Amino acid sequence: MPRPRSLSTRLIISSALVSIVLLALTGFVLAGLFTAALERSFDQRLRSVLDGLLATLEVTAEGAPRLPAPLPDPRFGLPLSGWYWQVTPAGGAMGQDVASGSLLEQRLALPAGADAAREPDGVAGFYLADSSGVRLRAIEQEVTLPGSARRFSVLVAGNFDELKEQVTSFNRALTASLVLLGVGLLLAIFVQVRFGLRPLRALQENLAAIRQGRAEQLKGDYPREIQPVAQELNLLIQSNVEIVERARTQVGNLAHALKTPLSVLTNEAAGQRGPLALKVREQTELMRDQVSLYLDRARRAARAQGIGAFTEVKPVLDALARTLERINRDKGVSVAVECPPGLRFRGERQDLEEMAGNLMDNACKWARARVRVTAQLSPGAAGSRTLVSLAVEDDGPGLPEDKRAEAMKRGRRLDETKPGSGLGLSIVAETAAMYNGSVSLETAGLGGLKAVLLLPAAA
Repeated sequence: MPRPRSLSTRLIISSALVSIVLLALTGFVLAGLFTAALERSFDQRLRSVLDGLLATLEVTAEGAPRLPAPLPDPRFGLPLSGWYWQVTPAGGAMGQDVASGSLLEQRLALPAGADAAREPDGVAGFYLADSSGVRLRAIEQEVTLPGSARRFSVLVAGNFDELKEQVTSFNRALTASLVLLGVGLLLAIFVQVRFGLRPLRALQENLAAIRQGRAEQLKGDYPREIQPVAQELNLLIQSNVEIVERARTQVGNLAHALKTPLSVLTNEAAGQRGPLALKVREQTELMRDQVSLYLDRARRAARAQGIGAFTEVKPVLDALARTLERINRDKGVSVAVECPPGLRFRGERQDLEEMAGNLMDNACKWARARVRVTAQLSPGAAGSRTLVSLAVEDDGPGLPEDKRAEAMKRGRRLDETKPGSGLGLSIVAETAAMYNGSVSLETAGLGGLKAVLLLPAAA
């Protein structure tokens, strides 16, 4: 059985199980105590009848026991009423005996082990059954009656089945009470867990506000158990911001530090002739391109790891579409943007402009007349956040499926007649990967190529 992933569900289930077990044990204990109390009360009633018999019994001249007056309880006179008394010779010896009218000619036999159950005063308690199958509770005592040297067994029995109704009624009321108590406890547990975990939900909402750029730190009054966690998270957020700022500063410093030496080398080589000067110019240009490439990559990585940045998608796409339409006015390319208002990308505006701009510029280069840009929310994989899906389509010649993977490689240009460095798609892929996103190439509905960019969405 899989464990519940929700903390509140775990608390509710565990507390409910403990409560149910405790209530069940309580029910069994109370039912047992009530039954034991009834037995003691019943035994006391039987004991009072036994004391009355012992006080009234006589012995005739022939040595036979005799009750000069009937007992006040009329049930001892009703045949097979379940209430009986009898006086018989002790130890199962033969001799005269006397019994209540309710026994008729029958006599009750003591069970085996009755002597071992005797209390210090000589009274033994046990259960019997009469000829009708009625369960009896009996007490018995061996005594020597005045005027006789023989010992007699005096037994009084009562219908214990009469107590079943009381036990059943009590158990029914007890069960109903415990069920109501259990329902009340479950509701109390649910309310307690929901109330107790409310600060965690507030903490989650504040963290979401920081991630979405609506706040910079966790604010609010938290319980003593959560306040240290909130403080540590604030310190972590502050440390993250400082790391990003230091990375940006170091990137800028490195760019400035390398720019001057490279410019000096380029200028010196430009004033010289010969193969050495040519090789220096070639290598310094390569170094400048590589430095620019890796500095841009470092800047993008620093921005991608930042907390709280988000960008409205529609204004960026609209601005890019207007710019590209002006640039490609001679070709007559129109760029249509379909993007719902309020759609936001969880990242820097500059990175979105670079990724979308590369894809849209590439589409305009190959399009005959139309470029369509569609942005929308897209559900992520199970357990992941919602994504921004940005699709850029053109009505150009398209790209065969077997060449699409090659087009994504850095510096690969499949058509040298088109301007460009071959870095656009690879830069888009690298930048998207820094945001845990992706880019893929498909066949467009317009007939050309379709580039699909997936990026994290800001709630």
